[in-house]
Amino acid sequence: MKSLLLSLALGFIAFPLFADPLPSWQDTETKARIIAFVEDVTDPSSENYVIPADRIATFDNDGNLWAEKPVYFQLIFAIDRVSQLAAADPSIARSDALKAAAARDYEAVIKSGKEGLIEVMALSHTGLGTEDFIAAAKSWLDSAVHPQTGLRYRDMTYQPMVELLRYLRDEDFQTFIVSGGGIHFIRAYAEEAYGIPPQNVVGSQTVNRYDVVDGVPVIVKEPEIFFVDDKVGKPVGIDTHIGKRPIIASGNSDSDFQMLEYTAAGDGPRLGLLLHHTDAEREFAYDRDGHVGVLSLGLDEGPGRGWLVIDMARDWRRIYTAGP
Repeated sequence: MKSLLLSLALGFIAFPLFADPLPSWQDTETKARIIAFVEDVTDPSSENYVIPADRIATFDNDGNLWAEKPVYFQLIFAIDRVSQLAAADPSIARSDALKAAAARDYEAVIKSGKEGLIEVMALSHTGLGTEDFIAAAKSWLDSAVHPQTGLRYRDMTYQPMVELLRYLRDEDFQTFIVSGGGIHFIRAYAEEAYGIPPQNVVGSQTVNRYDVVDGVPVIVKEPEIFFVDDKVGKPVGIDTHIGKRPIIASGNSDSDFQMLEYTAAGDGPRLGLLLHHTDAEREFAYDRDGHVGVLSLGLDEGPGRGWLVIDMARDWRRIYTAGP
């Protein structure tokens, strides 16, 4: 009997009753606050209990669920696609921006400004059926490699955030991506990468039209912009697509400020998360300056509003889903 009890005791030591839901997070106050919030709102005996139907969590994508340097990965995809199209038909490179994209000159494309970026995105993202576009994006993501890390772009998702998404769903949360990125580009990988199905992606959209091509009904992407899901557009996108105010919102830049502000303004318990890129050794360190992922207003006002700032270098044991 004693040996049996000893074996059981050792078994509990070797296999704890409660597994760590966030193993890639350091045991800091940040992790403790996230877990405490989730436990509080999912405990039926708590005065802050939230029914499962109202457990909505929204996450920005670029710089929050995967990396965004040197530029947004969707822009790299667009430039690569223009380069391929121009190789087949050089006449399509009619403007300086398109010529720069054909040459894969990322800096020149960025310097071309908003009009140049619109030209590149229009040529690379439209004229295709949505299913064909998603297939093209998936093909690119399967092979394209980041110039600095050597990882495929699709493998540069953040393991700690993937764990957080999974943890929330295990606690009966509905998780959504709310991103300034294109809705169909994100749908190409969101379910495989994050466990988020296509219907839970809220993103920027072009004008789409219904057509019948070779007897097959399709939705075709047009060059005109229909909706930009960024900054003040994010709360609008949430209301339009989800129909409920989130109780958790997570972002990494001032483009997410209004989403966190909208979330925090609701009744009952709320959690705003801001990911601060502080790890130059394992990822990239940036905040107030630059053309991608600027975080200034959020740093100045977020803590005073009760938002939790995640320090990447301090709070995360690992960064990417691929690699150590």
